[in-house]
Amino acid sequence: MKLNYDKKSKDPTYFIQMGIRNGKKTTTKNVARIGKHSELLKITDDPLSYAKEQVRIYNEEHKKNKTLALDLKIDFNEKIKATDAVTSLSTDKNIGYFFLQYIYGKLEISSFFKNITEDRKIEFNPNLVNRFITFSRIIDPDSKLGSFQKMSNYYEQPDFDYMHIMRTMDLMKDHYDEYISYLYEKSCSIIKRNTSVCYYDCTNYYFETECEDEDYVDEVTGEFIKGLRKYGPSKEHRPNPICEMGLFMDAEGIPLSMCISSGSDNEQTTAIPLEKKLTKMLQGKKFIYCADAGLGSLNIRNFNSMGGRAFIVTQSVKKLSSMLQEAVFNDCDYKLLSSNKHISLNYMKTFDRKNPDNLSLYNDHAYKIIDADKAFDVGLYEEKICKNGKVKKVKSKATLKQKIIISFSRKMMEYQRYIRNRQIERAKKLLENIDPETYKKGPHDVTRFIKRISKSKAEENGSDTYILDKEAIEKEEKYDGFYAVATNLDDDAKSILEISMNRYKIEDCFRIMKTNFDARPVYHSTLNRIIAHFMICYTALLIYRILEKLLEEKGYHFSVYNIIETIRNMNVSNIQDMCYMSNYTCSQVCTALNEITGLELDKQYYLPKTLNGKIKLISK
Repeated sequence: MKLNYDKKSKDPTYFIQMGIRNGKKTTTKNVARIGKHSELLKITDDPLSYAKEQVRIYNEEHKKNKTLALDLKIDFNEKIKATDAVTSLSTDKNIGYFFLQYIYGKLEISSFFKNITEDRKIEFNPNLVNRFITFSRIIDPDSKLGSFQKMSNYYEQPDFDYMHIMRTMDLMKDHYDEYISYLYEKSCSIIKRNTSVCYYDCTNYYFETECEDEDYVDEVTGEFIKGLRKYGPSKEHRPNPICEMGLFMDAEGIPLSMCISSGSDNEQTTAIPLEKKLTKMLQGKKFIYCADAGLGSLNIRNFNSMGGRAFIVTQSVKKLSSMLQEAVFNDCDYKLLSSNKHISLNYMKTFDRKNPDNLSLYNDHAYKIIDADKAFDVGLYEEKICKNGKVKKVKSKATLKQKIIISFSRKMMEYQRYIRNRQIERAKKLLENIDPETYKKGPHDVTRFIKRISKSKAEENGSDTYILDKEAIEKEEKYDGFYAVATNLDDDAKSILEISMNRYKIEDCFRIMKTNFDARPVYHSTLNRIIAHFMICYTALLIYRILEKLLEEKGYHFSVYNIIETIRNMNVSNIQDMCYMSNYTCSQVCTALNEITGLELDKQYYLPKTLNGKIKLISK
């Protein structure tokens, strides 16, 4: 701050003036009045020297106490400046994204874009575009156009056009594999990546269209290119074209790599190609492949029996051969998971769970290990090419070194029976007023417990009748409480089952992308833009997961909603370009985020230069 006065005036008024830089705008404000020259002559012989001394004292107090007295003038008749916009916009600016920028900056994504564009004449900043489109995906997810229209909500107010978003997406798609590998490499410098176990799963995303893409042959290369948006088995049962995402994550639930494939492709075909890329990215490090039964085909298990890798995949007890099922239900050789003591399966099913002494047993599991080297015994198939050239699946006769770990939980058994009993009650109500014309039996809905008895037309009442299928109920009850995993590891059963039970973390990743980041429906139609859209979602997920991991390392545990809502609500108001006032409260999440980043975004007021300095520091 400096002294300001009119040097041409005979009786000047002395002010303490502050220079303000607010974005690209630079201005000055008089923050305090020292007094007129004639007034100061009453208390000093040299008013100018006195005024300079007051400025010096004011600056020292400001540096020491971080306080500033501002002289504000408010005109209640002043009107808001008119604009050509149809709707009014909020003038509040979000600074919560500074926490996301802290992680983004440490990932050094700006260096990646600098490297891939150094030989190009690009007039816009692709890193700036990617940065704020990624932040928008976390804070306020919308379409790319919707996000572009909300760029003024951020403190920095980034300046780029909508077409720059599209061009940045094309650029990202052209460097897809490089980008994914780069993110992994840089994330290792922020947190320790635990890649001893790599979890894999697939999900699908629907599009806001009713027409699928057609396959075509490239006229130049002659390459057959399959359409990405295809009709397939949607997990949400929507009648829209879908695409499929395969995602690898590490043992901590942080994403490692991903792939995007056609919605009509078998998800099992996506695992090995992506795993080869992952192996290269991890520089040949050994890891355990862990997935559910749908991604544990014979080819996948064989692939993960080589190169020092191993596999743990869930195994359907119902698909085991009759010989192995007999071993599962044979009440011998079962042990408690906690102590390895022998336990009777019958006792696990019948002990008094209301007795407080049995609480630990109620929470425990009984387990048994069964050798299953024959692929036929675990219901695996292999593809066989017929003489006519068609490919069909047949039960495999191959051998594969593996074992099945069977576990039984009393708690799980009672939960499954509770769910089934409710479904049976719904089936009984359905039987009271069933319409034969609309009856359709499903594999997982309540109608699987309804049995149709057909009558010939010769009988008096030739229409079909429906009854409760008690045989189907008893058959399903037999498997209650049982859980199985197949593995080629020689580790103890407890550690293997613990690894398998952490598969929920990858489902949590999908839930965050779909629910919190609104990754679907997808509004893009071209291949480049669709894949780039998921690259942005992947970046957002990685940044969020790293932020979450840093919080956990400090002992903080918050829900996804609480973290994102706190960042979204951290807005500030501009007070006549002199300072910014916080419009948010200091919550537990806010305190924790400030602790791990050191940004100190818990003040009531901020000078523009203070916020500018923070964003400059974390954007290097």
